[in-house]
This record gives sequence, C-alpha cells and structure tokens, in this order.
Amino acid sequence: MPGLLRGVARTAVVAGTATAVSNRVSRRQQGRWAAQQAPEAPAPQAAPPAEQPAAPPASDDMTSKIEQLKQLGELKAQGVLTEAEFAEQKRKLLDS
Repeated sequence: MPGLLRGVARTAVVAGTATAVSNRVSRRQQGRWAAQQAPEAPAPQAAPPAEQPAAPPASDDMTSKIEQLKQLGELKAQGVLTEAEFAEQKRKLLDS
C-alpha cells in the first residue's frame, strides 16, 4: 500500500507541475500576441490643420542623412557592406 500511495502522490505532483507550466506558457504567449497586435491597430488621429506644414526642418534632416552616410561609409570600409549594398543603401537614403 505505501508503494501505491507513493506512486499516486508522484503522479499528482508531476501532473500539477505540468499544468502550472502549461498555464504559464499560455499566459506568456497570450501576452506576446497581445503586444504584437496592439501596435497594428490603427490609432485614431486628429487631422492636422491645413495651415501648418508637417515637414521637419531641412537642416536636421540633412544632418541626419550625413551621419547615416558616414556610418554606411565606415561599414563599407570595414568590409561589412559590399560596394553594391553600399550603393543601394545610399540610394535609398538620398531618395527619402
């Protein structure tokens, strides 16, 4: 009888642990899915007034592009980017 009771107790512990782990994994996965779906939902946006320009200042934009070009040049010099990859990234950056 003690062997049977020990076996039943062990089975209960294993089943309880498996249930707890399964529930934790399910909650974690649901949290990840909720986090992924939240940014995809379009947020209601108010229409900007027609008189106000929405473009950022050109000097900040140009400074940012110059910094990015410098970084691309450094990556190319280090051998991280090939000539074709560098040219493609540079084209994308200058076209934006």
